[in-house]
Amino acid sequence: MDTILGVVADQPFWLWAGLAAGLLAAEIATGSGWLLWASASAAVTAVAVALLGPSHPTAILIFAALTIASTLLARRYLPRAAEAPGGDINDNVARLIGHRGSAVSAFQRRAGRVFVDGKEWAAELEDGEALDAGASVEVVGVDGARLKVRRG
Repeated sequence: MDTILGVVADQPFWLWAGLAAGLLAAEIATGSGWLLWASASAAVTAVAVALLGPSHPTAILIFAALTIASTLLARRYLPRAAEAPGGDINDNVARLIGHRGSAVSAFQRRAGRVFVDGKEWAAELEDGEALDAGASVEVVGVDGARLKVRRG
Protein backbone atom coordinates (compact mmCIF):
# COMPACT_ATOMS: atom_id res chain seq x y z
CA MET A 1 0.00 0.00 0.00
CA ASP A 2 1.40 3.37 -1.03
CA THR A 3 1.66 6.27 1.33
CA ILE A 4 0.13 9.65 0.54
CA LEU A 5 3.56 10.99 -0.39
CA GLY A 6 4.02 8.07 -2.77
CA VAL A 7 0.72 8.83 -4.50
CA VAL A 8 1.61 12.52 -4.79
CA ALA A 9 5.02 11.67 -6.20
CA ASP A 10 3.49 9.24 -8.72
CA GLN A 11 0.54 11.42 -9.76
CA PRO A 12 1.17 15.11 -9.00
CA PHE A 13 -1.75 16.09 -11.22
CA TRP A 14 -4.13 15.13 -8.40
CA LEU A 15 -2.23 17.23 -5.88
CA TRP A 16 -2.64 20.32 -8.05
CA ALA A 17 -6.25 19.47 -8.97
CA GLY A 18 -7.05 19.01 -5.28
CA LEU A 19 -5.36 22.31 -4.41
CA ALA A 20 -7.39 24.04 -7.14
CA ALA A 21 -10.63 22.55 -5.80
CA GLY A 22 -9.75 23.46 -2.20
CA LEU A 23 -8.89 27.04 -3.10
CA LEU A 24 -12.07 27.35 -5.15
CA ALA A 25 -14.15 26.04 -2.23
CA ALA A 26 -12.48 28.55 0.11
CA GLU A 27 -13.18 31.34 -2.41
CA ILE A 28 -16.84 30.37 -2.64
CA ALA A 29 -17.10 30.27 1.15
CA THR A 30 -15.47 33.67 1.67
CA GLY A 31 -16.26 35.57 -1.53
CA SER A 32 -13.02 37.53 -1.15
CA GLY A 33 -12.01 37.44 -4.81
CA TRP A 34 -8.38 36.78 -3.90
CA LEU A 35 -8.40 32.98 -3.99
CA LEU A 36 -10.06 32.69 -7.40
CA TRP A 37 -6.83 33.46 -9.22
CA ALA A 38 -4.77 31.07 -7.10
CA SER A 39 -7.36 28.36 -7.77
CA ALA A 40 -7.21 28.95 -11.52
CA SER A 41 -3.41 28.94 -11.36
CA ALA A 42 -3.44 25.60 -9.53
CA ALA A 43 -5.75 24.17 -12.21
CA VAL A 44 -3.44 25.37 -15.00
CA THR A 45 -0.47 23.96 -13.08
CA ALA A 46 -2.29 20.60 -12.85
CA VAL A 47 -2.70 20.56 -16.62
CA ALA A 48 0.94 21.57 -17.12
CA VAL A 49 2.08 18.79 -14.78
CA ALA A 50 -0.05 16.23 -16.62
CA LEU A 51 1.12 17.28 -20.08
CA LEU A 52 4.72 18.38 -19.54
CA GLY A 53 5.77 16.49 -16.41
CA PRO A 54 7.96 19.17 -14.81
CA SER A 55 9.77 18.52 -11.52
CA HIS A 56 8.06 19.44 -8.24
CA PRO A 57 10.12 22.63 -7.75
CA THR A 58 9.37 23.70 -11.33
CA ALA A 59 5.65 23.04 -10.81
CA ILE A 60 5.73 25.19 -7.68
CA LEU A 61 7.43 27.99 -9.63
CA ILE A 62 4.81 27.69 -12.39
CA PHE A 63 2.03 27.94 -9.79
CA ALA A 64 3.65 30.93 -8.04
CA ALA A 65 4.29 32.81 -11.29
CA LEU A 66 0.77 32.18 -12.58
CA THR A 67 -0.80 33.24 -9.27
CA ILE A 68 1.16 36.48 -9.10
CA ALA A 69 0.59 37.35 -12.75
CA SER A 70 -3.12 36.51 -12.79
CA THR A 71 -3.81 38.39 -9.56
CA LEU A 72 -1.99 41.52 -10.72
CA LEU A 73 -3.60 41.43 -14.17
CA ALA A 74 -7.07 40.91 -12.71
CA ARG A 75 -6.67 43.81 -10.30
CA ARG A 76 -5.42 46.00 -13.12
CA TYR A 77 -7.85 45.14 -15.92
CA LEU A 78 -11.06 43.75 -14.45
CA PRO A 79 -13.62 46.29 -13.24
CA ARG A 80 -14.99 46.14 -9.73
CA ALA A 81 -18.55 45.32 -10.79
CA ALA A 82 -19.65 44.36 -7.28
CA GLU A 83 -19.07 47.84 -5.92
CA ALA A 84 -21.98 50.21 -5.90
CA PRO A 85 -21.42 53.50 -7.76
CA GLY A 86 -21.79 55.45 -4.52
CA GLY A 87 -19.84 53.00 -2.38
CA ASP A 88 -21.56 50.63 0.03
CA ILE A 89 -25.01 49.57 -1.20
CA ASN A 90 -26.09 49.09 2.39
CA ASP A 91 -25.31 52.69 3.38
CA ASN A 92 -28.85 54.06 3.57
CA VAL A 93 -27.68 57.62 4.24
CA ALA A 94 -25.08 58.07 1.46
CA ARG A 95 -27.55 56.79 -1.14
CA LEU A 96 -29.63 59.94 -0.51
CA ILE A 97 -27.11 62.20 -2.28
CA GLY A 98 -28.89 63.81 -5.21
CA HIS A 99 -32.37 63.23 -3.75
CA ARG A 100 -34.74 66.14 -3.23
CA GLY A 101 -36.90 66.93 -0.24
CA SER A 102 -38.30 69.79 1.79
CA ALA A 103 -37.44 71.63 4.98
CA VAL A 104 -39.63 70.43 7.86
CA SER A 105 -39.06 73.58 9.87
CA ALA A 106 -37.19 76.83 9.34
CA PHE A 107 -33.40 76.51 9.39
CA GLN A 108 -31.53 78.74 11.81
CA ARG A 109 -27.76 79.10 11.85
CA ARG A 110 -27.57 76.65 8.94
CA ALA A 111 -29.16 73.78 10.95
CA GLY A 112 -32.60 72.24 10.65
CA ARG A 113 -34.58 69.18 9.67
CA VAL A 114 -35.59 67.96 6.22
CA PHE A 115 -37.99 65.38 4.86
CA VAL A 116 -36.24 63.26 2.20
CA ASP A 117 -37.18 59.86 0.80
CA GLY A 118 -40.02 59.34 3.27
CA LYS A 119 -38.00 60.13 6.41
CA GLU A 120 -37.09 63.12 8.50
CA TRP A 121 -33.37 63.86 8.79
CA ALA A 122 -31.16 66.32 10.65
CA ALA A 123 -29.58 68.59 8.07
CA GLU A 124 -27.06 71.36 7.60
CA LEU A 125 -27.44 74.04 4.96
CA GLU A 126 -24.51 74.20 2.55
CA ASP A 127 -24.88 77.90 1.75
CA GLY A 128 -26.71 80.64 3.57
CA GLU A 129 -27.78 80.92 7.18
CA ALA A 130 -31.54 80.41 7.02
CA LEU A 131 -34.16 78.47 5.08
CA ASP A 132 -37.95 78.70 5.39
CA ALA A 133 -40.13 75.73 6.34
CA GLY A 134 -41.40 73.90 3.26
CA ALA A 135 -38.55 75.11 1.06
CA SER A 136 -37.25 72.66 -1.50
CA VAL A 137 -33.79 71.18 -0.80
CA GLU A 138 -31.37 68.82 -2.53
CA VAL A 139 -29.01 66.50 -0.64
CA VAL A 140 -25.40 67.24 -1.64
CA GLY A 141 -23.48 65.33 1.02
CA VAL A 142 -23.51 63.39 4.26
CA ASP A 143 -21.69 64.01 7.53
CA GLY A 144 -22.36 61.02 9.79
CA ALA A 145 -26.16 60.84 10.05
CA ARG A 146 -26.60 64.52 9.16
CA LEU A 147 -27.43 65.47 5.58
CA LYS A 148 -25.79 68.43 3.88
CA VAL A 149 -28.36 70.20 1.73
CA ARG A 150 -28.68 73.21 -0.56
CA ARG A 151 -31.68 75.11 -1.76
CA GLY A 152 -33.21 73.13 -4.52
